[in-house]
Amino acid sequence: MTLGASDSDCAVVLCTAPQDAAASLARGLVEARLCACVNVLPGVRSYYRWEGAVEEADEVLLVIKTKMSALAALEDRLVALHPYDVPEFLALDVQAGLPAYVNWVIDSVEEPGGS
Repeated sequence: MTLGASDSDCAVVLCTAPQDAAASLARGLVEARLCACVNVLPGVRSYYRWEGAVEEADEVLLVIKTKMSALAALEDRLVALHPYDVPEFLALDVQAGLPAYVNWVIDSVEEPGGS
């Protein structure tokens, strides 16, 4: 893990979703080349405050690998595709990673507006 964030442009986005929407969200984001990979982790039980009440839901967690320069386009597409009114979208800057993996992520994501 010798690669620093300033060298990588790599980011991880966390997003929860209902199980029945996860596959189409993941596939849509990868097919659009807005991310290199989406891991779908089942078995998430979420407790949250929504519209003044404490709610709970069974969800999946999407772990989305992308690059910082694609975050705005990824967010726009995710919001458009996601069934929630306010989907989770938390972008984490990758501080270090296996250079070959980070390069694969970067190479797999198209620049916004690119071909």
